[in-house]
Amino acid sequence: MRVRLRTGPAALFGALLLVALLALVPLRLALGVAGADALGLSARRVDGSVWAGSLAEARVGALALGDLDARVSPWGLLVGRLTVALDGAGTAEGAGRALHGRVTLGRHGFGVDGLSAGLAAASPFQPLPVTALDLDGVSVRFDDGACREATGRVRATLGAGPAGVTLPPEVAGSVRCEGAALLVPLTGQAGSDGVTLRVEGDGRYRAEFVLGAADPAAAERLTRLGFVAAGNGYRLVAEGRF
Repeated sequence: MRVRLRTGPAALFGALLLVALLALVPLRLALGVAGADALGLSARRVDGSVWAGSLAEARVGALALGDLDARVSPWGLLVGRLTVALDGAGTAEGAGRALHGRVTLGRHGFGVDGLSAGLAAASPFQPLPVTALDLDGVSVRFDDGACREATGRVRATLGAGPAGVTLPPEVAGSVRCEGAALLVPLTGQAGSDGVTLRVEGDGRYRAEFVLGAADPAAAERLTRLGFVAAGNGYRLVAEGRF
């Protein structure tokens, strides 16, 4: 049985040529056109095409992501968005597990979908004692600079406490949108210590570290480190940009 093609030879040839050209588009060019640099996404080297590319020593601002394989979804291109599936091998220094998820870049916004990863995080949040972040199924969408949707869970590993104050080994919580910002409230099991991270659509963040009540000697040392009294505890705020 023969199947007759209703599409004319010229149209069919043009469609096949377009597919072939798209398959040869370098990943570096696609990321540049989509504005990945404006979001702080960078890499020491970007190789390959949009269908089978790689990023060496990728970073988002000061957060190291490691070496990643990258693939562009053709379905996102049909609606004017660049959706890139990222898969890593946990090569970022201090990372607990490999990165997996999708990043979407568009004219009016960006987002991540199903992002799971273990990331070393000491540098971006100094002087807060956050040493690592573990993301579990995090999905976030920003449209026109405002947080529209956020789900998933984040766990932060804490280092040594300031002024001899004992800290919980980790704090955790679920992400959500609050106003136009992404809110990541992380608390320990006791509930008195924690870190609240607020991220704006332009990459600016405000991290608030709260400690429970401390003895008078520790309280004096905390004050010298920049903590201020807040309720029954002490608070330190760090601001920056990813």
